[in-house]
Amino acid sequence: MANLDSVFANIVRAPEDPILGVTVAYNKDPSPNKLNLGVGAYRTEEGKPLVLNVVRRAEQMLVNDKSRVKEYLPIVGLADFNKLSAKLIFGADSPAIQENRVTTVQCLSGTGSLRVGAEFLARHYHEHTIYIPLPTWGNHPKVFTLAGLSVKTYRYYNPATRGLDFEGVLDDLNAAPSGAIVLLHACAHNPTGVDPTLEQWEQIRQLMRSKGLLPFFDSAYQGFASGSLDADAQSVRIFVADGGECVVAQSYAKNMGLYGERVGALSIVCRSADVASRVESQLKLVIRPMYSNPPIHGASIVATILKDSNMSHEWTVELKAMADRIISMRQQLFDALQAKDTPGDWSHIVKQIGMFTFTGLNAEQVAFMTREYHIYMTSDGRISMAGLSSGTVPHLADAIHAAVTTLG
Repeated sequence: MANLDSVFANIVRAPEDPILGVTVAYNKDPSPNKLNLGVGAYRTEEGKPLVLNVVRRAEQMLVNDKSRVKEYLPIVGLADFNKLSAKLIFGADSPAIQENRVTTVQCLSGTGSLRVGAEFLARHYHEHTIYIPLPTWGNHPKVFTLAGLSVKTYRYYNPATRGLDFEGVLDDLNAAPSGAIVLLHACAHNPTGVDPTLEQWEQIRQLMRSKGLLPFFDSAYQGFASGSLDADAQSVRIFVADGGECVVAQSYAKNMGLYGERVGALSIVCRSADVASRVESQLKLVIRPMYSNPPIHGASIVATILKDSNMSHEWTVELKAMADRIISMRQQLFDALQAKDTPGDWSHIVKQIGMFTFTGLNAEQVAFMTREYHIYMTSDGRISMAGLSSGTVPHLADAIHAAVTTLG
C-alpha cells in the first residue's frame, strides 16, 4: 500500500504572532469584563471599529460612478493616489515634488511599502545594513531580513525615564558605518509612543547627513498622533528640506481607517529628476514579480478624498476627533491612577503620543492582569489606547494598581 504520509508531515507548527495571538486568547475568554488592548486598530467609545463618514461617502461616489471599471492598475498603482500621497507627506509646496525628484509607488499598506523599499535597497543600494530602533514594531526585523538586509539596532527607549534615550540614539548612529540605512518612525513611535522633539530631530538629521546615513521613514500615523497632518510630517520634511535623499513608507490604515483595504505608498526622494525616473523603473521590477500591480479600491477612496477640498477638510475633522479621543483616554487613565495613588510616576502616559502607551509593566504584571482582570495586551506592557473607553478606564486602572502593588 502506498505511504499515506503527507510530504509536509515534517513541518513544525509555527508560533502564534505575538500581537495577533493576544486577540486569539481574548476571543476564547468567556468573561463579560474582558478587554483587548493588544490590537493596533482604532475603536469608538463603544468599543466598535469605525468607518469614517468621509470614507463611506467616497465609496458611495465610486459605486455610483458607472464609468468605473475593474481593469488592472499600472505596476506603480493609481497615478492620482501617488501624486496626492507625496503631497500629503512632503507638503503641497515641496520643492522635491516641484522638481520631479520624488518617485511614489502604490503598495500594500505600510508593510508592503516597507518590503518593496527594502527589496529595492537590497538590490541597488551599496550598504546592506539597516539600523532599527530598540524597541520597534515586531514586523520590522522580519520584513527587512527577508528582503535581504542585515538588521542591527540603535538605542531608542530608556525604561528608567520611560522616555527617549537621546544620547543612546546619537551615540549608536554615530558609530554606524557610513552609508548605513536607518529606520525612523515618522511620528507616534510603535510600541513606545515616545518621539524626539523637533530640536532633537534636527540633531538626528545633522548627524545622519554628516555620516551619509540613508533615512528610511515609516509613516503609519500621520495626523493620527497629534491630530495635525502637517505637525506629524515635520520629521520627514526637515530631511527633505535639506535637498538630501530619503525613503518613506506611508500607510492609510490608521489615519483613514482603511486597515483591511491595504492602502499604502512608497516614496523615494532623489537628488535629481533623472535619478528618480531610473529608480522608478527599478521599483517596477521589484513589484512585478511580487504581486504584479496593486488593488484599485482603497487607493481610489484615498484619491477621491484628497483631490476634493471639502472631503479633505471633512477627513481632517474626523481624523482630529480620533486623535483627540486617544489623547483624552491618556488623560483619563493618568487621572485614575493618580486618584488611586498607584505607586510610581505615571506621567509618561500623557507624555507619550499616538495609539500606544508603553506602560512599563513587566511580563509578570501583564500575565497577572490577564489572569485576574481579563485584560489582554502584549507581554512587553504595550497597550493600545484606542481600545480604551471612559467606561473601561476604571477597570484598567484597578488592574494596573493591583499588579503594581501585588507584584511590585
